[in-house]
Amino acid sequence: MSSATPIDTVIFDVGNVLYRWEIRALYEKLIDDRQELEWFLAHVVTPEWHFQHDAGRSFAETSRELTAKHPEYAGLIAAFGPRFNETVPGPVPGMGDMVARLAANNVPLYAITNFSDEFWGPFAAERHHIFGHFQDILVSGTEKLVKPDAAIYELAIRRFGIDPAQALFIDDRQDNIEGAIACGLNAHLFVDADILRAKFRALNLL
Repeated sequence: MSSATPIDTVIFDVGNVLYRWEIRALYEKLIDDRQELEWFLAHVVTPEWHFQHDAGRSFAETSRELTAKHPEYAGLIAAFGPRFNETVPGPVPGMGDMVARLAANNVPLYAITNFSDEFWGPFAAERHHIFGHFQDILVSGTEKLVKPDAAIYELAIRRFGIDPAQALFIDDRQDNIEGAIACGLNAHLFVDADILRAKFRALNLL
């Protein structure tokens, strides 16, 4: 990161940065047998299957395909859509307060999230106390562009109207960090709130 250009804008990822995301959090309520639960999470409703929603596919389509492969789990697959919010067991500790403090310091806040278009609305509506601080949020499933593809960062830079050299992008995945840096953004690999808080203080944002 160049010390010559001050950072004045923050762009967050959402999943596992602002809010925890765990498919297990839903299905451990629905599958009592531990061995079956582990098999189901590894072979049926997997992150890779869900990432199709982030890319813009509908749950109706993906669940129909998955049910055809695993008809014995039709009911459990069907539960994923209407109960998606249960895969988000809570906020990442310390992050809600940090967002509020940045907003109080008049730091422009944005987000780029790999997230299903159809799941985003109900999810965000319940969490307006955090997302109300954001000037704009780019949702991959709406745009049919996903991180770490360059196109999603380029779209965000244009839409947000920001100078990428003055923005810090925060994400928990190294590939997404590398994609952001390749598009001219500064970036921070998220580990926990304490390390990020120290980063913000060093940048005089907190």
